[in-house]
Amino acid sequence: MNDTSIGTVFLENVLGNVKNACELANIPVEIYEFLKRPKRIIIVSIPLRARDGSLKNFIGYRVQHSDALGPYKGGIRYYPTVDLDEVTALAMLMTYKCAALSLPFGGAKGGVACDPRKLSLEDLERITRRYTYMISSVIGPYVDIPAPDVYTDARVMAWIMDTYSQLVGRQVPEVVTGKPVYLGGCEGREEATGYGTFITVREACKLLGIPLKGARVAIQGFGNVGRHAALHLSSFGAKVVAVSDSKGAIYRKEGLNVEKLIEHKKATGEVRGFQDSTPIDGDELLGLEVDVLIPAALEGVINKEVAERVRAKIVAEGANGPTTIEGNKVLQEKGVFIVPDILANAGGVTTSYLEWIQNLQREHWPREKVLSTLEEKMVKAFNDAVETHRRIEAGMRDAVMVLAVSRVALAIQTLGIWP
Repeated sequence: MNDTSIGTVFLENVLGNVKNACELANIPVEIYEFLKRPKRIIIVSIPLRARDGSLKNFIGYRVQHSDALGPYKGGIRYYPTVDLDEVTALAMLMTYKCAALSLPFGGAKGGVACDPRKLSLEDLERITRRYTYMISSVIGPYVDIPAPDVYTDARVMAWIMDTYSQLVGRQVPEVVTGKPVYLGGCEGREEATGYGTFITVREACKLLGIPLKGARVAIQGFGNVGRHAALHLSSFGAKVVAVSDSKGAIYRKEGLNVEKLIEHKKATGEVRGFQDSTPIDGDELLGLEVDVLIPAALEGVINKEVAERVRAKIVAEGANGPTTIEGNKVLQEKGVFIVPDILANAGGVTTSYLEWIQNLQREHWPREKVLSTLEEKMVKAFNDAVETHRRIEAGMRDAVMVLAVSRVALAIQTLGIWP
């Protein structure tokens, strides 16, 4: 494994944050030693016969970090650079994300090192079903419940559900979340992560006395999270002045028409070329003078150098791990209010929890009930974090981690070690 890979740096950042939280909360060193390693790691080789007759192998992972608070929960991502360190870091974040939201779940994460953009739909299905078959003995509705992540979607979850159901001989919709609504999926699930990010931005603005109406927002990443966060923010009068995707970035001082931008993105596959907008460099977006910056792309984008250029009052982390330890230190020194990832993007796993409940009870809730329940849980988690932030006199990232790690540590200490 390349020791300088993004995944390795990401894992070091997560471990550093956990260790710091343990020290702030006076959690015994032996508990940190327990928390810094996953309970189980599964690595599988997924064979695929290509159309030319050659055999390809893809490496898949499922890392189960902790189940002290409940069944493992976490997404599965398909991406070329997926490696064990990255998946381990994400599994750990899921443990603390669930704990921060008081969800009865532990943390897990999965991934397959492949590029779905270069695979046929048929090959993607074959890889998914083979991967599911190979991890089927360690997942289940009361054991480990996967969900979508980067480059996986409701259709992929349907394949996983069907494969698992075929293996056990009955329909088990509760084995995964993020399914199509007509197969037991949850109303509002697609917008949930972005909606949750919006809720935390709204609450942060209230706390800091920044009017949401007219607030200037820049969003890095215009995928599922960034798109829906932008929609909800603009519907409350915020000005989304800049957005970016993997192909470029655009800016408009007066604010972008988000609904029309979404239509443009669907039609062209990129945000560039949108009417009345100015193309800018993707790095330039991170340094714009705005009220709110939402990094909603991949991890590690706000390092020390980038953080020194950030001029936003609030950074709400729509992506997992977008800020390095050094970057976080710079942002704190500058007085930037940070809404950390395990809070800002927890809307997805919270709605996954609501989907799981509905599946277990064979119920189906309307979108309004889902989003109102999600809002209630996100607001409580935000207020819990602010209370801890004030009590320990530390930044919001430290506060959320102290809150979450303390809950997991208490469960571990109470349960003990057996046998």
